[in-house]
Amino acid sequence: MIGDEQSIVSILIQVAEGLDFAHERGIVHRDIKPSNIRLLEDGTVKIMDFGIAKSVLAASKLTQTGIALGTAGYLAPEQIQGRPVDARTDIFALGVVAYELVTGKRPFESATLSNVLYKILNEEPPSLDEVEGSCTERLAAVIRRCMAKEPADRYQKAADMLSELRQIAADSVPDSGTTK
Repeated sequence: MIGDEQSIVSILIQVAEGLDFAHERGIVHRDIKPSNIRLLEDGTVKIMDFGIAKSVLAASKLTQTGIALGTAGYLAPEQIQGRPVDARTDIFALGVVAYELVTGKRPFESATLSNVLYKILNEEPPSLDEVEGSCTERLAAVIRRCMAKEPADRYQKAADMLSELRQIAADSVPDSGTTK
């Protein structure tokens, strides 16, 4: 595990908050990956590089239909297939980032681009409990749901994911009550 689970959940909450903010304004990032997430010294997380972000509300198309933009290992199946993207596309990529934070490895690895894309479309990543750096089942369930192949099986909005992450964070805080 790259960090302790509380730290990872904190990072995921902040990224999900940023995505929720963008999504509520009709913006899909389309390139969520570790190098576009900055952890500042004070623990604040910033989402960087909205360079290929797309307004789902805009009438004009900034890219051709069928062109997948983004970084291969973090592309959602619908991006690879040239289908419409929405908030669930960013949620898939955040699930890939979360998997990588927990394990130190990308869930879809291969020596060639075509094999990486094939794996994203057709294979499930190694189970988090089988990979070094495992996490609690609750966090693993959030990550699995984010990386569902079908957008309908993922969280529909970043706010939905945020609710689960915030509950995990709240439940992991040690009880500060007095003991008798």
